[in-house]
Amino acid sequence: MMVLDIKNLSTHYHSRRGTIKAVDRVSLKIEEKEFVGIVGESGCGKSTLAFSIMRLISPPGEIVEGEILFRGRDLLKLSEEEMRRVRGKEIGMVFQDPMTSLDPLEKIGDQIIETIQMHEEVDKRSALEKAEELLESVGLPRNRVNYYPHQLSGGQRQRVMIALAIALNPTLLIADEPTTALDVIVQEKIMNILKGMTSEGRSIILITHDFSLASEKSDRIVIMYAGWIVEMGESSKLVNEPLHPYTKGLLDSVPDLWLDRKIKTMPGLPPDLVNPPRGCKFHPRCPKAMDVCKEREPTDATVNGRFVKCWLYEV
Repeated sequence: MMVLDIKNLSTHYHSRRGTIKAVDRVSLKIEEKEFVGIVGESGCGKSTLAFSIMRLISPPGEIVEGEILFRGRDLLKLSEEEMRRVRGKEIGMVFQDPMTSLDPLEKIGDQIIETIQMHEEVDKRSALEKAEELLESVGLPRNRVNYYPHQLSGGQRQRVMIALAIALNPTLLIADEPTTALDVIVQEKIMNILKGMTSEGRSIILITHDFSLASEKSDRIVIMYAGWIVEMGESSKLVNEPLHPYTKGLLDSVPDLWLDRKIKTMPGLPPDLVNPPRGCKFHPRCPKAMDVCKEREPTDATVNGRFVKCWLYEV
């Protein structure tokens, strides 16, 4: 069953220098119980895509076109009050930095209770019991309801964020860099918590810079570059046989203890989205760039059932 169907979505930021096309005509489908990883360098549009889904883009940002169909409803056509009921209840989000997302002056339990009572008619005692159960479900002792955020480690705060995000049992959970700055042991525990949620009926969108993490946990990987989706497909196939030169560049830069090869880095930087290159936005950094890449934007192609936006598969 289709949970999310994004069609031709564009989100822009308006600045004195010009318009930044942070998300540029993106289309993406998410199935029920699917774990999808979205990978790319900083500034490629991953977080803007997530905030667009949540309708959390504020000025100078603007969703300028497209549809975001969640279980058949276009979220862009809902009133702010209707969208407020969707956030948390139907779509949850784990934000990048839990220390800035949690209220430092409120106990953890009170913050979870407030979230529950905003959407459900339950008394405080029942909400507290549920808060304790939620913390337990993400591997924290029940007594952490009495702690303040500064009393918890980074990994514990991130687990609290996950507990908050799933408090209302949403169908879709978006995790934006949920393991940033965490050690690998805590990272693995948090990723296992997220992965286990798919068996409970949730769909997960993981936004990350870590290609190895996405390939290990995701059913499908989406590669973003300069506001575009340039490749997407089943994780194992995409990792073993990358189609887009950008995907291959990302994979070549990932350390691998079992392969006898040197780490390669891609030349250059992602483009200035106020004045992106003509044609393919990746062509200044691409080792396989052709004349057509410098003149015309590549069309969307399907190769062995996988999406790729590259002239190599059109010429």
